[in-house]
Amino acid sequence: MRTFVAGLACACMMVGGSALAQDISFRSPTGNIHCMIFSGAGAGARCDLSEFTQSYPRPVDCDLDWGFAFEVSARGPGTPICAGDTVIDQNAQVLDYEASVVGSGITCTSAKTGITCVNAEGRGFTVARSRQKAF
Repeated sequence: MRTFVAGLACACMMVGGSALAQDISFRSPTGNIHCMIFSGAGAGARCDLSEFTQSYPRPVDCDLDWGFAFEVSARGPGTPICAGDTVIDQNAQVLDYEASVVGSGITCTSAKTGITCVNAEGRGFTVARSRQKAF
């Protein structure tokens, strides 16, 4: 398995002689799954699906879009989210199957069965067109 460390589609800035990583954007080889690893105070990962079979029932308090977006922070479990925005970026670099990207304490791995993102606690999510699972 190949691993990329915060270099895949990463815009990095030099501040005071050290590099500060910024958000990392990537997509699945099929283009159906788009993800972003966020740095800074809101560090974590989010993946959005263009097409999917919904795996989780819509919460009654969700007035936005549901079922297409999942996130995990540096600590705690992954969760489906109620969202009115997206991280879908058609210009994001492709994360090949069996490759991983690491940033902000999160590792996301691409496979033919979907993309899995996990934090250091082993918590996260797996998303694919046919099924999504938060853990």
